[in-house]
Amino acid sequence: MKSTENSRRYALRIVATALAMPLAPLAFAGTQKPLIEIWKNPACICCKDWVAHLETNGFTTEVNETDNSATRSKLGVVAAYASCHTAQVEGYAIEGHVPAADIRRLLKERPDAIGLAVPGMVVGSPGMDGPAYGGQHDPYTVLLLSKSGGATVYESHQ
Repeated sequence: MKSTENSRRYALRIVATALAMPLAPLAFAGTQKPLIEIWKNPACICCKDWVAHLETNGFTTEVNETDNSATRSKLGVVAAYASCHTAQVEGYAIEGHVPAADIRRLLKERPDAIGLAVPGMVVGSPGMDGPAYGGQHDPYTVLLLSKSGGATVYESHQ
């Protein structure tokens, strides 16, 4: 009797698994971490800290240890908005120490723009906020870069 009951349970598990298999991809839809590709100087410590910030906040990163100038130009980011690293995520350029939350907002809203930038290297921005900076946090602005070469304020961080 037990053998028949075990066989029946086993058969039911096989049928349930077979029926659920076509639905399996749906169970994971939307849970994949966004991939952000980064170009940075191999020696830059603040860039490494920014990459760690992204990974901690749910991004998958692919780092290119090379100068970012050519990539910046290719993505349409003008020199006025330059920083020490350049990234690309889902078709958008990310220049400098942009917080992960602002990148997530960009990916949710999908504006018609080149991407986001935090020009320069602002102390207190992600990657520029470690112990070496003694807890200093300067206010900074994340800019939304337009395709015409201009920018508007996307987010202010105090």
